[in-house]
Amino acid sequence: MSDLAIVAVRGPLVESLHRVSVAVTRPDGALVAWAGDPEQVTFWRSAAKPFQLLPLVEDGGVVSFGLDRAMLALACGSHNAEPIHREVGARWLAALGLSEADLACGGHPSLWPALADTMIHDDIVPTPLWSNCSGKHASLLAQARLHGWPTAGYEEIGHPVQQRVAATIAAWSGLAPEALVWGVDGCTAAAVALSLRGMAVAYARLGVADQPAMRTVRDAMLAEPHLVAGTDRLDTVLMQSWPGRVVAKIGAEGVYSAALPELELGLALKVEDGDMKCTSIALVAVLDAITGHFGAGRDWPREALDSWREPAIRNTRRESTGHYGTLGGLRYS
Repeated sequence: MSDLAIVAVRGPLVESLHRVSVAVTRPDGALVAWAGDPEQVTFWRSAAKPFQLLPLVEDGGVVSFGLDRAMLALACGSHNAEPIHREVGARWLAALGLSEADLACGGHPSLWPALADTMIHDDIVPTPLWSNCSGKHASLLAQARLHGWPTAGYEEIGHPVQQRVAATIAAWSGLAPEALVWGVDGCTAAAVALSLRGMAVAYARLGVADQPAMRTVRDAMLAEPHLVAGTDRLDTVLMQSWPGRVVAKIGAEGVYSAALPELELGLALKVEDGDMKCTSIALVAVLDAITGHFGAGRDWPREALDSWREPAIRNTRRESTGHYGTLGGLRYS
């Protein structure tokens, strides 16, 4: 079966169905597993962040600005705006000699519901450092500073920073630059769209690359998973509970990408309707299938991920009224 879907079940009925497309590839581009349309072109959103940071590392920015692993991990992350995230973001700006006013992203409530509730209770107005993309924006500003390019407009596709990022994404995904489609992300920066297969290839290469700059990016994410997402977030829980064996990054509108270095595999998925509740459920289902099929189940952290398998649907009194589940599965070549 090549169809995969996440379903919401209430009582005896499937109340809603969320179709998922998946591509799983080798670094050479070979498609080894899939569901739905692995060639679907969609926006990569925040799952592109490691490749948006990479040019800065390649061009010597780590040494030039005195960047550490925490700062690099934040640049790859979509963080909760917990105190540690805002502290590291402030260190980024200090290293560049810039301020929050230089960040093109706007503030927004925390992605962590507990902190978002606290913000409402305490009447906290989020500034740009609260943006889940503040680290990415700092790294893009750093690229402009490193090359002496204008910092104004660094987020726009016509800026030299974004042109450098575009060439990097094309190279690592194995796609021609003209195959990339561009829009604007929710954080104001240029957003790239490409095939799920291209995304999977890029992550497969991220997982096994010996290229020094990519090793630096990968090692930062693996060493500082809390800065990639935060409390109660799947990216962080997954990398903490299976250390060194998976790199995972969520994107908005139902996108996830991950690398499995030991298996030399990369994957990308898209929940067709963009439902973010289903995106993490889909990733765990796909990883369960891949680790089982390719014999990589050793120490697979099933218990740590249980809350993303068939999670309950609850009413306003927190009583269970249904659950999410998975239909279908992957096809293997």
